[in-house]
Amino acid sequence: MKKFLTSSLLLLSLFGTKAFAEQESAEALLHQMSKASQQLNYELSYILIKKSSIEPLLYRHANHQQQQFAHLVYLSGPVREVIRRGNEVSYIEPGVEPFTIESGSMVAPLIPLLNGDIDYLSQYYDYVRVGRAREAGAATQVFRIVPKDGLRYSYVLWMDEISKLPLRADLLDRDGEILEQYRVISYTVNEQIASMLGKLNEVELPAVLSLPKGNIEKTYWQVGWTPEGFKPNDLNRYRMFNSEDVVESQMFSDGLFSFSVYVSESDNNSLRGQLIRQGRRTVHSIVLGDRQISVVGDIPPATAKRIAQSVSLNAMSSEKPAPSEDTPQ
Repeated sequence: MKKFLTSSLLLLSLFGTKAFAEQESAEALLHQMSKASQQLNYELSYILIKKSSIEPLLYRHANHQQQQFAHLVYLSGPVREVIRRGNEVSYIEPGVEPFTIESGSMVAPLIPLLNGDIDYLSQYYDYVRVGRAREAGAATQVFRIVPKDGLRYSYVLWMDEISKLPLRADLLDRDGEILEQYRVISYTVNEQIASMLGKLNEVELPAVLSLPKGNIEKTYWQVGWTPEGFKPNDLNRYRMFNSEDVVESQMFSDGLFSFSVYVSESDNNSLRGQLIRQGRRTVHSIVLGDRQISVVGDIPPATAKRIAQSVSLNAMSSEKPAPSEDTPQ
């Protein structure tokens, strides 16, 4: 009788634990994923699938001696790598002199939300649990990240139930069409990865570049509307490479997606009402007075069009701004 009672209590405990786990919100799961991706020592082998290409990648992450390390390697074509040591990120690409900048994040094709601010994003996105599935041979929890305003793209994410690492992410447009997929093929969580990546401290990498902040404080144009949550970065002015054209630009980001607004003098070659979307990237250009306005970024075409049409010029637009000495490469 005691044995039967003990077994019954054990089964009830297991079912209770499972039921409790199933009640966890998508936001709680995302917090677990974010924490795991920043604290665990792991390796992800995955592919980035686009409309016309498949890119195989290898990403390693570790914490070693109270410092975060990460290493992204492109597995096909010319050698390309991104290395993070604490707050320094080095880029090694063909045809470009290797360089290092001070930053806490990589500009690279990483699985979304590895370092996302879940609390901040919750103001502008709904987190919805979809159910359970299987990915890369593991049981996963599936949930959607949906914009509350319908003006941005959305994601579907698959999270490993044990390690809490992301194993798949689908980028969807507003019609539900898949624009990109990140799919993990194999992965491992191993403490030896920390000692392996710790050796990056012994690698001689380029010195940190001193990047100036925005080189102008005021300008003759303003963006009148953006979706809520998109914060502007510094303003920049520069002369185009091998051209006399002066361009001003400003980037906006909500922590998940970003876009930039470019303003330059218009001419006979300026694109008027041109809208192009290639995968996640949208380019929309209009001519306003004597200026061409271009919006380029990871946003739906209708959103890019509305942003471009909200740009206004003041009386200074007829004056040619003095270019910066900086020229984009």
